[in-house]
Amino acid sequence: MKTYFQRLGRSLQLPVAVLPAAALLVGVGFWWASADNGFIARFLQAGGNAILNQLPLLFAVGTALGMAKDKDGSAALAGLVAFEVPTNVLKSSSVATLLGTKVASVDPAFGAISNVFIGIMSGLIAAALYNRFHETKLPMALSFFSGKRLVPILAALVMLIISAVLLVVWPPLYNALVLFGKFVVGLGPLGAGIYGFFNRLLIPTGLHQALNSVFLFNVAGINDIGKFLAHEGPKGVTGMYQAGFFPVMMFGLPAGAYAIYRNARPERKQEVGSLMLAGAFASFFTGVTEPLEFSFMFVAWPLYVIHAFFMGLSMAFAAFMHWTAGFSFSAGLIDYVLSLKNPIANHPLMLIPQGLVMAAIYYFGFNFAIQKFNLMTPGREPLAENDDGTASTSIKTNEKDDKYTVQAKKIYVALGGAENLTAVDNCTTRLRLQLKDTDKIDEIAIKKSGAVGLNKLDKINLHIIIGTEVQFVADALSKLFNEKTPLSELEGSLTTNTASKATDTSIKSAVLNEFYSVADGKYMNIEDVNDQTFSQKMLGDGFAIEPTTGTITSPVDGTVTTVFPTKHAIGFTTDSGLEVLLHMGIDTVELKGKPFDVKVSDGERVKHGDLVAQVDLQAIKAVGKQTPMMVIITNMDAVSLLKFKVMNNQVSSTTRILEATTK
Repeated sequence: MKTYFQRLGRSLQLPVAVLPAAALLVGVGFWWASADNGFIARFLQAGGNAILNQLPLLFAVGTALGMAKDKDGSAALAGLVAFEVPTNVLKSSSVATLLGTKVASVDPAFGAISNVFIGIMSGLIAAALYNRFHETKLPMALSFFSGKRLVPILAALVMLIISAVLLVVWPPLYNALVLFGKFVVGLGPLGAGIYGFFNRLLIPTGLHQALNSVFLFNVAGINDIGKFLAHEGPKGVTGMYQAGFFPVMMFGLPAGAYAIYRNARPERKQEVGSLMLAGAFASFFTGVTEPLEFSFMFVAWPLYVIHAFFMGLSMAFAAFMHWTAGFSFSAGLIDYVLSLKNPIANHPLMLIPQGLVMAAIYYFGFNFAIQKFNLMTPGREPLAENDDGTASTSIKTNEKDDKYTVQAKKIYVALGGAENLTAVDNCTTRLRLQLKDTDKIDEIAIKKSGAVGLNKLDKINLHIIIGTEVQFVADALSKLFNEKTPLSELEGSLTTNTASKATDTSIKSAVLNEFYSVADGKYMNIEDVNDQTFSQKMLGDGFAIEPTTGTITSPVDGTVTTVFPTKHAIGFTTDSGLEVLLHMGIDTVELKGKPFDVKVSDGERVKHGDLVAQVDLQAIKAVGKQTPMMVIITNMDAVSLLKFKVMNNQVSSTTRILEATTK
């Protein structure tokens, strides 16, 4: 059940992620209206409201897509169908027709049937139907409707039955939700404070999204985000469940991060400072707080409870003072600036002095708690004797691995590989993983992979906090998991699959090495290659040629040191000791040598211009790969000077490209 609700929390973030587009349009519209409330201002606001008015539909589609096993578009279509059936069958005019009465006498509850609650319910039902029936095979006569085509049909039928139930159940259920909303609103500032406190406490489980749907959207009639962006409701009240977040996320948490930095050991201040600075920056500008919160949430949990209390305090005080501002994504500087011109914002500038006060409360509160209770916040634990800043389990990498793939490999090994890993998912900043046994993981190796922190929820559920680039790590980890990559292929010395590294003594000093084009074609700067490993010079510096023919020649005078088994790359060593990698095409390792006819072998002497391979360029392009020929110096530490000599983009195999002088 906990796993299910975690997936639900992550799924709800998909429609929420659409809100910044609406906020940007509405916000810019308000700014424009302050100078000229004409066509452009109204046009922009209408564009934003077009999104806001369809929030229930977005939640239906987003929830269905997020909860589906393989996130297939058929599930999203089923979510759309599932939502349209009850919202049209049970709208006031339809109910009046069904009951043979006048619209005016229909229960007002049916006038609110199109809401986020119905949207989420429709999405959940559609996803459940997809997960159960998307591979169902019908008899031959009905085979067209088999599999994924069956799911939207079933969604329509099931939701028609549920609509019949809702015809009876919805009025009392809706009235109960309204009473709950009125009860919370009736608590005034106290209610806002209670919401803020539990909002933070639920962050570790991801269930804060479910709580948010009650207060921020139209589940219980509160709809604080929707009303604020539409500037509806009492001024000074609308926005009360959002305003108190700004002082904490923009000022309080960054100040708390500074207290953590100040209390770190001297030898660890630089390490902790980088972590805290990155987290504080994300919190201030975007309102993404998880990188900061997860850095101390579990290692110093009493401090996190204090943080939740401070959040409740900020929410209650802002609501008590009727200072309001609103957000679409989170309470960072960007959303704050956009909300300033919203007509319903009430004294939003006062949230800045409140933020400065919250900064003092956070700094001195965190500082006192850390020292008084000796809390092991980041940097207060001493370095282990063997802690050199590297992962406890080294891994093998290859030349096409970017930093995200390397991190994913480290995490994959630390988790125990496919034997222990059962599911990979992610939300905005964290990996959400399911394991057979969380006790079998190597926590130290995970943290040293570059992860901000981790959270073992129970025996099978694990969260690893990566940051806002989590999607790239999740994609790489999913690939390793789906391919069931054996640990034996990854464990070992940290290496790259390139030519053997020459020792320092093998480098001949002050020797000029000439590099030539490897084909007729067009010269490319290495920074322009569509592969981060090469364009970011992770392997070294060099150049690329987009060939017009498949005749590939040696770029240097030297010795062939490596012909890769997949034939897509050749390693050379010059007489002065420079190591050179010729990589033919992007991601062509996956082609297993088919387009490549290599004409040289290990140990063979070559001159620049000598034929080294014939490449079928059309075969590479036919499978969607790119054909640049990259020439990289992989031991750049042996180079004292690089001079590029190419005069124009069109080159031949006799064109001198660059000169490299050894140290």
